[in-house]
Amino acid sequence: MDTTQTAPETTVQIQAHYEATKRLGAWTTARDFEIRARRGSVVIDLRWAQIPEGDITIDLDLDHSMVKLLVPEDAVIDHWDLQWLGRGKVKQTFHAGTAQTGRRIVLTGQVRHGEVRVHSGGVAILSTILSKECLEELRRAH
Repeated sequence: MDTTQTAPETTVQIQAHYEATKRLGAWTTARDFEIRARRGSVVIDLRWAQIPEGDITIDLDLDHSMVKLLVPEDAVIDHWDLQWLGRGKVKQTFHAGTAQTGRRIVLTGQVRHGEVRVHSGGVAILSTILSKECLEELRRAH
């Protein structure tokens, strides 16, 4: 793994049309994301990424899709500017006793019959460890 410092990316665009997409580990240095999904799912890990200080902004355009955010235990999720058409919700699974005073993650855009799941703490760690990509990496390392 390359540990040299690189310039932060501007905006990361992720698409998942009728597929599942995962970005786990230290995969980006950007603070701005655009996620477009139609009948798909996206998992992004914002815990280990080498993201500079400041708010993280995620612009969503979801249609019958699910986005799972793996965040630090003290993250604050701001979904005030998120527009809902049809059913959907932001489902947060935080570690018990978390003060939520850390990095702010701002969700904007539009969700049509979709869901945003926010996992932190042990739940986020298990999501990463039990992923197919992590198991393949462990097999390769062994």
